[in-house]
Amino acid sequence: MTTVTQMKCACESCLCVVPTDKAVMKDGKPYCSDACANGHVNGTGCGHSGCDCHS
Repeated sequence: MTTVTQMKCACESCLCVVPTDKAVMKDGKPYCSDACANGHVNGTGCGHSGCDCHS
């Protein structure tokens, strides 16, 4: 049996992969940051290097 330890952020425009034990969980989905989990209020991105998400 395999244990999942990392997943892609549930934000569609985000490129981040987040460790499952550090993910911001919202509606049962893992996000890399509060910005992604909250729908990018005011267009803010996740702030992670190399990722331009903000939708």
